[in-house]
This record gives sequence, structure tokens and C-alpha cells, in this order.
Amino acid sequence: MNVKATSFDIAYRAGVSQSTVSRALRNSPLVNEETRLKIQAIAKELNYKVDKNARNLRSQQSNTLALLLFEDPTSDDSQINPFFLSMLGSITRACANKGYDLLVSFQQMDNDWHAEFEDTNKADGIILLGYGDYVAYKEKLVHLHEQGTHFVRWGAEVKDMDVATIGCDNFHGGYQLTEHLIQKGHKQCAFIGTASRRAPEFYDRYKGHAAALKHAGISVDENLQIDALYTEEAGYLASKELLAAGAKFDALFAACDLIAVGAIRALTEHGLAIPDDVAVVGFDDIPMASFVNPPLTTAKQDTMLAGQLLVENLLKLIAGDKPSTLLIESQLIERSSS
Repeated sequence: MNVKATSFDIAYRAGVSQSTVSRALRNSPLVNEETRLKIQAIAKELNYKVDKNARNLRSQQSNTLALLLFEDPTSDDSQINPFFLSMLGSITRACANKGYDLLVSFQQMDNDWHAEFEDTNKADGIILLGYGDYVAYKEKLVHLHEQGTHFVRWGAEVKDMDVATIGCDNFHGGYQLTEHLIQKGHKQCAFIGTASRRAPEFYDRYKGHAAALKHAGISVDENLQIDALYTEEAGYLASKELLAAGAKFDALFAACDLIAVGAIRALTEHGLAIPDDVAVVGFDDIPMASFVNPPLTTAKQDTMLAGQLLVENLLKLIAGDKPSTLLIESQLIERSSS
């Protein structure tokens, strides 16, 4: 009769404690790589299978992470910014690689989304994607932090609160895109995107844009900045506003690709050729960016790495370790629009 192997059998073979075996089999960062690989090899040899129900009862953990995805106004019925769809895929893979299930919860910003997921054992921790108006969102971050919820977020760094954040180096990306436009000979660069604390990622991109202009000896014209948030329609209307005001510009930096798509439509309707009359750049490198006419120059964010870092840092937090706030550099993708 075959006797089912236990974690104590693995611990005996590996010369470690049973608790070390448990940590190693769930890829805990508390176990060094050499020991972890040794334990996992023995478990495979003994055909050991983790009893998730028993483990969860012992640990009072669900072995599940929650992803809270916030709705955005979009041109279709999805209400999901396409940038976050690729992030969703990478987070799902990263969870699977760590042996965790992922609970995806679609949220409206005005809902009580900061409810206590952990207290109801729905999830051991939360990943936050998207936030709309950051001023309203930040109040709920404070609530999550005060109640001791394990959570990490994607976005701009929160400088006045101890919150683990993974994000893009938006300042560097904004600088790099504007530097690219200047190198192409453009000196009158408009910027479409909300440049205030209500949209901190856009604001950092604008700061990078302004720094590149100043470094090149070009003055920053505040009349060439128009607020817009996240959508093609916002980009279209903001560009129409800029054109109606008679603004003179030979390049346009859209704070995200969706805004850029709307801007291209407005410029084209106005009879302007891209890039001959106006060069256009965006930010994110969503799939649409390479198919719009003309294909869009943009800053690519590494969503695969972002998903891995979000999951790894949330698991660190759950394990009692201090997670990191990290900024990932974007990559300039040059296409025909500039």
C-alpha cells in the first residue's frame, strides 16, 4: 500500500524544520534559494501534494490575493483602461507562479472598495490598479493603511504615507519623449493631460516634459498645457480647445496613448498632417498605439515586470517583511507619428 508523504517526511530528508518546508513550498522569501530548491526537489521526488485546505486552516490564510481594478470611462463597454488589461495578465501569471489564486474585483471609485477583505478571509492581501481622481482615492488609501490591510498599488509614489508602490518613472519617461521631439527639431510643444495632484502620474510626465524643455533652453508656455484624463474623447476635446484658441505648436505630447489617439483625430480633422505639421507622442504603448494612423511614438511600460513586482512585494508584506517602493524605467518606442 502506498503511504502518502507528509511535510514531516520532507523535513527529515532535507534536515530542516517542518515550518521551513511549509515556507519553501509556498516560495516564501524567508527561505534562501538553495534550501528552497532542495526542499522542492525532495517534495517532487516523494510526489508530495500540498493540502491547501489544511494549510489554510492552520495559517488562517486564504492563499488568495485580491486585485481591485477600478473602472475608467472608455469608448467601449469594458470600462477598463487597456493598459491595465496587460497588467492583469502579468499579475495572474505571477500569482500562479507563487502558488496563489487571484480574486479579481471590479470596482467603482465611489463604492466602499476599501472594505476589509482580509477580515472576511476573502484574500490575504490586495493589489490596487487605477484610481481616477487621486484626491478622492488617497482618503481610502489612508483608511486601508490605518486598519493594517496588506496592500500594494501601481502608480506614482506616495511620499507622505508608508505605502508600498510599484510604478513607472514617469518623470524620466516625460523627459525622454520631449527630448526626442526636441532632437527632431520641434520647439513649440503642447502637452495634453491633467498636470496636478489629481493625476500624479500625468503630473510627473508633465514635470519631465517641462524639465527637458528648460534643459534645451526652451521656455515652458503654460498656454500649451490643457487638462485631460485617460480617454480618447478627452484627448479629442482638449486638442479642439487648443486649436480653437489659435495656439501655435509643432508637437503634441499626450499624457497617455488614449489621449493621443483622440488628439490625432482632432488634428487630422483640422487639416494638419502628422508628423509633417504636428508630431504626436503618447505614453503606455497599449496595443492600439501601433495600429493608429500614423503609428504612435510612445513610452512603453514594462507590464510583465510590474506584475511580478506587485505580487512579490505583496507577499513580502504578508510574510512580515518590508516591501519596496520601486520605479520602473520606460522605453522610448519611435514610430511614424514623430
